[in-house]
Amino acid sequence: MRIPLHALLSAAFALLSTLLHAQPSIPRLEQLDVVRYTFELELSDQTDEARGLAGVHIRFLQPMESFTLDLAAKAGGAGTGMVVAAVTEGAESLPYDHKGEALRIRLPKPAAAGDERTFHIRYAGIPADGLIIDRNKHGDRTFFGDNWPNRAHQWLPCVDHPSDKAAVEFIVRAPNHYQVVANGVLIEETNLNDSTTLTHWREEAPLPTKVMVIGAARFAVQYAGQAGGAPVSSWVYYQDRDAGFHDYAQAVQVLQFFIDKIGPYPYGKLANVQSKTRYGGMENAGNIFYFEESVTGRREHEDLIAHEIAHQWFGNSASEKNWFHVWLSEGFATYGANLYIEHAHGREKMVERLQSERQRAVAYFRRNPAPIVDTTVTDWNELLNPNSYQKAGFVLHMLRRQVGEETFWQGLRQYYARFRGGNALTEDFQRVMEQLSGQELSTFFRQWLYRPGHPQLEGGWKYAGGKLQLSIRQVQAGGPFEFPLDIEAKGPRGESKRWTVEAKTVELETSIDLPFEPLELVLDPDTWLLFSGKVGLTKQ
Repeated sequence: MRIPLHALLSAAFALLSTLLHAQPSIPRLEQLDVVRYTFELELSDQTDEARGLAGVHIRFLQPMESFTLDLAAKAGGAGTGMVVAAVTEGAESLPYDHKGEALRIRLPKPAAAGDERTFHIRYAGIPADGLIIDRNKHGDRTFFGDNWPNRAHQWLPCVDHPSDKAAVEFIVRAPNHYQVVANGVLIEETNLNDSTTLTHWREEAPLPTKVMVIGAARFAVQYAGQAGGAPVSSWVYYQDRDAGFHDYAQAVQVLQFFIDKIGPYPYGKLANVQSKTRYGGMENAGNIFYFEESVTGRREHEDLIAHEIAHQWFGNSASEKNWFHVWLSEGFATYGANLYIEHAHGREKMVERLQSERQRAVAYFRRNPAPIVDTTVTDWNELLNPNSYQKAGFVLHMLRRQVGEETFWQGLRQYYARFRGGNALTEDFQRVMEQLSGQELSTFFRQWLYRPGHPQLEGGWKYAGGKLQLSIRQVQAGGPFEFPLDIEAKGPRGESKRWTVEAKTVELETSIDLPFEPLELVLDPDTWLLFSGKVGLTKQ
């Protein structure tokens, strides 16, 4: 059987990128798989201490005599952190060690590969992070989970890594003046007595811990509509009821857009929640948390809503396998918002956003010349930068041009369908796009995702005898990028002509017959290329 050259090159590059860029093997992720979490929590107005009983159902992948969960321990007699009171399996108490951020549980009966066993951890403490207990903008006490990237273990015993995904349910007992929202669908809401309400939410789709949360506040709650059969609701501070219901109702048409374009919505409901998240928005699965000031009554954050809803497919359901590949979440959501804006408001609005995003990506490179897939980072919050958002979104925009409109959308749908409920690396997305387009894309992915920077262009032109001569140089360090470059000549009487050249070398010399002398030459007139330099070439 004859194997095409591009297939061999693609396979070689995929292997190389895996070896060079994938996160090193984490033994625990090869030893066990959490199938389900059940978190029973008690919240109080008298103390910031949260009390919990966590049920953790584990499938063992290897024989094991002990295993470790992530849970931040209290360092001393006072202060924040969690104290474990007991670990049990059925009626049997298990020995454990809890130090630092690790809860090590020893198994009197060793686990065999393939065993599935459920363990219960009873614990309590004041979370140092992860569960934010604070007063909101109106002075009311609130509780909000805020787990990204790996802060869930500050309040939940878990495997706090994006590649270990599990079903989850939250059973929350809280003072009855709070409404409680969480992942999944509402199973039960019961007034236990005159002061306490029990609220039970359950999500069967596997989630990474970064998007498993609860929110408890004095909410006003409105059913906003439905999309694809999923109910959409708005949860806002009761003081912001009218403005918040008006603002968050935009989520209905946004959700419908992504269902139509990408595929079925992966969760049973979508709640849009005003919250105390430290981020502008946090894409928690099925219950998105937005920053408090997102509610204005003027619908000023449609793009933020689109960004966070795009995450439900990309980042929550099809998740990055490790944090270095977070562009598969944030870049997809950034460009997803652009695609929605293009759909709702026209291409010109999207182009305005792209030009601004290009400027941010270029400016960031001047301060931090790192690639999008940056394996040198050790503080995961540092990955929340214009490389992962604006530059990565622009890479998807260029890929759309590279493979064509129909193939691009087909590729997004196929990538999502293939990794729904699972995890992927950059090479997995590349492989999908190559298979659908029939193109060898190793150069494209290597230069835009694994190499720092972008083309930096200089050049000039002269015109004589009906011929236009162009000279364009790539002046960035590290050698040339390869890309198609659109050029437009504009004449004195409104004439114009567009054409495309293939830039593959540092120096590009070309000429073209042109029946008029240009007033100006414009590079990339339709905004398809990430580059820096003057948009207009200089007349020589």
